[in-house]
Amino acid sequence: MKFKTVLMTIAGVMMTGSAFAQEAAHAASSGGAMDLAGMGAGLGLGLAAFGGALGQGKTASAALEGIARNPAASDKVFTPMIIGLALIESLVLYAFVIAFLKIK
Repeated sequence: MKFKTVLMTIAGVMMTGSAFAQEAAHAASSGGAMDLAGMGAGLGLGLAAFGGALGQGKTASAALEGIARNPAASDKVFTPMIIGLALIESLVLYAFVIAFLKIK
């Protein structure tokens, strides 16, 4: 299962470069700096998404395991889990914004 996740992440990072193909004319005049910026943005975004997915998976797994062991504590576990998932997702979105700001 982990190998499949890693393989999908690598494929996603490699495919991100095609999203920046429209900037090829500008990159040719600037010596290829735009290609490196696009590759860096794609790699950074892929790593952020990968880390966020691992964090969210571990958070959900731990919370559901805790609820399964003690169903009476579901109210006490659910709210912090949702807050944690939102914070993890916000870090991935920050990486997304920073990646696109660094390209321009």
